[in-house]
Amino acid sequence: MADKKSIRIAYISENSTNECWQFMSELAAEDIEATVFFYDKDKQASVTNETIGNKLREQPENKANVIYIATDTLDEALRDADFVILSLSVGTLDEIINDIYLPERYGIVQATAESAGPGGVIRALRTIPACVEVAEAVKKNCPDAWVINTGNPMNISLMALREGYPEIKAFGSTNETFAAAELVAEFVSKDSNLPRVHRKDIKTNLLGINGFCWFDEVTYQGQDVMPIYRKFNENFAANGFEYHTGEFKSNPKVSGNRVKFDMFLRYGVIAAADDRHIAEHCPPWYISTQKTAGNWKFGTLNANYLKRLRVENQAHSKKLMNGDSTLKIAPGKSDLINQMKALMGLKNVITNVDMVNDGQVANLPIGCIVQTNALFSNNSIKPVLSGKLPDEVLALTLRHTSNQTTIMRAAKEKDLDIAFNAFLNDPLMTLNLDEATTLYTEMLTGIRSHLVYYLNN
Repeated sequence: MADKKSIRIAYISENSTNECWQFMSELAAEDIEATVFFYDKDKQASVTNETIGNKLREQPENKANVIYIATDTLDEALRDADFVILSLSVGTLDEIINDIYLPERYGIVQATAESAGPGGVIRALRTIPACVEVAEAVKKNCPDAWVINTGNPMNISLMALREGYPEIKAFGSTNETFAAAELVAEFVSKDSNLPRVHRKDIKTNLLGINGFCWFDEVTYQGQDVMPIYRKFNENFAANGFEYHTGEFKSNPKVSGNRVKFDMFLRYGVIAAADDRHIAEHCPPWYISTQKTAGNWKFGTLNANYLKRLRVENQAHSKKLMNGDSTLKIAPGKSDLINQMKALMGLKNVITNVDMVNDGQVANLPIGCIVQTNALFSNNSIKPVLSGKLPDEVLALTLRHTSNQTTIMRAAKEKDLDIAFNAFLNDPLMTLNLDEATTLYTEMLTGIRSHLVYYLNN
């Protein structure tokens, strides 16, 4: 790919407006030539992104030579692609809200219902058919393309892609560890009276799974800074550390880091994902009620927030379309573009990645999806051998890797009764069998239009 002057990118989306805008914004900051083909089952979403993307060429800050084209079919978008970016949030807004609210009627509180919890299981069942469809189309149209998943549930999506096309070159790209690295950088800066330390200068050993991953080594300029983190961790454990006091009450994407601090004192490793995802992968220690979550200083997704976000995105989209607003061209918010450039042979990059475990996390099952650092270079990704999870963390993690395997077996055998076993085995599931069965039936009824896949044996 290093000798290609221009690349073809397929961008396959569903309910992922912000992620697409960020991608276009970052791509415009690079000296790169490409054609991006959008496909969304909502054709208007593709047309909107085409218009917004092509307007970036008019901005003086634009460095890229990129043309955006909306397509009518998945095959058209994928044809001869070098890269496929998959950004799916499968389901209507009401279905996504039901992932959260139906379990809460039974006393089960979830922070996101994206990758874990009862809602995470239902979201997985919605997502698998879409990912299998994409993988089969990749095999037909661009079998050698790199397929980059950016949406949740991350692990299930990657497993489903492999189900549809076992030889697929797929990995997951996520920003989820950035905030934890920034927190370490903040503490190093405070401890050393240094000007701002950048997160990219904090070197880590990363291991775990998406949404439940850990730093067991952190260094700055070759120095072990785990003792610095421990000191600040102990100081802030009781009340948390917030950049803006109380922001978590209105923005569920931020937290006071209390869950991170408690986990560190308990297990001796730094939780690298955000507090709400870490909490959601545990038994209901931190999230037994909304009040409990608030005491631990993290918020949960709710209908009002999701509906407000949808309205704000629609309003912003309209302004971008008619020229009343423009996307800010800004590099560096994610590592996605750097990963792509490395795979094109333009640079080498070490960054976090979700991939099939081939032993890089020594005590997690071979074949499950893990998150570690990896070296990206010309048409190559080599995961860093990251060691073993602590025994206590391993026990919590294995429950999720086992459930993910069970969900995929349910999809392969087209048997929703098998998926119910994962639903029952989730750490947040506190109901008796009768109540759990009723909840599962209600949640499946709410997504019945997505279940045709499971009826075709």
